[in-house]
Amino acid sequence: MFDLPKYGDGICLARMAELLDVLAVDRARLRRISVVVTGSNGKGSTAAMCAGIGRAYGLRTGLFTSPHLFRFNERIQVDGAEIGDDVFARLKSQVEAAVADVAKRRGEQFGAFEALFALACLHFQKRGCDLAVFEAGIGGRYDPVRLIGARETCVTSVDYEHVELLGNTLELIVSDKSDACAAGGTIIYGENCGGLRRHLVEYNRWRGCTSLFVRDEIGIDNEVAAASGQHFDFHFGDHDFPGIELSLPGAFQFNNAAIAATLFLLWLQRHPRRDHERIETAIRSGLRDARWPGRLEVIQQDPLTVIDVGHTPDGIRQSLAGLTAIHGAEDWILVTGASRDKKADEIIGALAPSFGTIICTAAHHKGAAAQDIAAAARLANPKASIHVAASIEDAVRLSQELARAETKRIYVAGGLFLAIEYATVAKGGRAEDLKFF
Repeated sequence: MFDLPKYGDGICLARMAELLDVLAVDRARLRRISVVVTGSNGKGSTAAMCAGIGRAYGLRTGLFTSPHLFRFNERIQVDGAEIGDDVFARLKSQVEAAVADVAKRRGEQFGAFEALFALACLHFQKRGCDLAVFEAGIGGRYDPVRLIGARETCVTSVDYEHVELLGNTLELIVSDKSDACAAGGTIIYGENCGGLRRHLVEYNRWRGCTSLFVRDEIGIDNEVAAASGQHFDFHFGDHDFPGIELSLPGAFQFNNAAIAATLFLLWLQRHPRRDHERIETAIRSGLRDARWPGRLEVIQQDPLTVIDVGHTPDGIRQSLAGLTAIHGAEDWILVTGASRDKKADEIIGALAPSFGTIICTAAHHKGAAAQDIAAAARLANPKASIHVAASIEDAVRLSQELARAETKRIYVAGGLFLAIEYATVAKGGRAEDLKFF
């Protein structure tokens, strides 16, 4: 999209601030309208649900997420509609000119993600968004989203990821993500951050940030996860909403939905348009109607084929638990792989023991060697029938042949590129035509 490397020269905050100024982005207004979502897993779903609640409340709502799954345009949406190609091209030219100007004066290289973040800010401003939901790229301390100065943020979950940038302990990683929040703001922490509560309360104390935790200050009760639908009871402050329905599958979505609802309620406290009945209606419809591809998504019915884009060990385990809770644990074929820069042994180790038939393959984009995946699968589950598919195309063909011959279902998991390439090929496309950065 941009003729830029994925990342720029070191920490980006100063050059990003200058870029936003050159583009005449009103950062004071941006701060008033925005919330920020950080975390290791669940960011995209949480951001989509929060934006859905905002739309249901009647607000013009912007949504910035990453990565995209099929098209760059997915990353920037207003009221659920992806940015159009013509608008994208026009804003891209404007941002490119500003990037060239600032880069020349500062003697620094911008990254493509930074340019895209600036484009989103500009688009939301031009469209007059009332609410903007931003998903962080990596961490929070030095991510461009920190420049928003949001006073309502969240950490959906914490896991070992990007340790070379964020640190090699969960305390370091969650601290980095927490720093997306402005001083005096409120940070919502997902359920798996509960063990870090004492650390986080002290870490946030002197910045005056309030720490709220799912299942402590934010209540979740009576969760039901099934193929026929999901629902739960939500409690926060004086809000008590029983039987909230979710469209997104997986028990992990209860955590994400509770965070999304609380994030919106906190944001709304700073704005005058409050009506308790409208709030409840918006939360219910926003969560019920939210759509987010790639998470336990059924892409085909015959044979039943479910893909999941989770790519951290904890995310993999949560999705597997969701799969079995919704669809049952029997009669599955696993198609798996992992990216070269991920903990392949741990990812495959979390998946392989639950499947009797495993097809190991390599994504076209950054896929680890299929033979290495197979070795990890054999180590984790010596009793499984292991197949090696040299390409995603071979994996699609083999998995569907086996599924039909043995009356089984297909689960595709282990990495984002793997899942999206499989879905693309299964629908008649080509993996090599997908563009990621």
